[in-house]
Amino acid sequence: MTGAVRLEPVDEQNLEPLLSVAVAEAEPADVMPPVAAPAGWSHARREAFREFHRASFGGLDAATRTAMYAIMAGGEVVGMIRMARRDEPDVAEVGMWLGRSARGQGIGAAALRELLNLAAAAGMRVVVADTTPENRGAMSVLEKCGAKLREDGDRVHAEIHLDATPPAL
Repeated sequence: MTGAVRLEPVDEQNLEPLLSVAVAEAEPADVMPPVAAPAGWSHARREAFREFHRASFGGLDAATRTAMYAIMAGGEVVGMIRMARRDEPDVAEVGMWLGRSARGQGIGAAALRELLNLAAAAGMRVVVADTTPENRGAMSVLEKCGAKLREDGDRVHAEIHLDATPPAL
């Protein structure tokens, strides 16, 4: 399945399919910032999801300084990956989520490799990420893509230098 992974900028065409995957296969806290709304995928939380993604339609040079991409596998939306400019020059932060049915198939690593290519093309030299020690899937994907991991209490910080030789597949 990993050969069929590609990224599409999140837009009005793929926003509803992305929301459908989130609702069916993820928890709200895993795919968007916290929202004061009833628990679960309430109407208010679905609207907040849409607005959160629409705010980044302008990409890295817009107000949010964030580019979001729908992760496509086998022609279907299976998750989202984003990069956001950090205050440090030439540094981007990445984040990603996949629907449960897309996990464990190499899709995350393939999507991150694609995003690293986009980050390099945008002039980034370093990509960073932040996760928890319990998120073994994220740490595995980051390591497969050449990240150096550093544990700091209840957080794991990852750093990928884009001028480094990528690891063998």
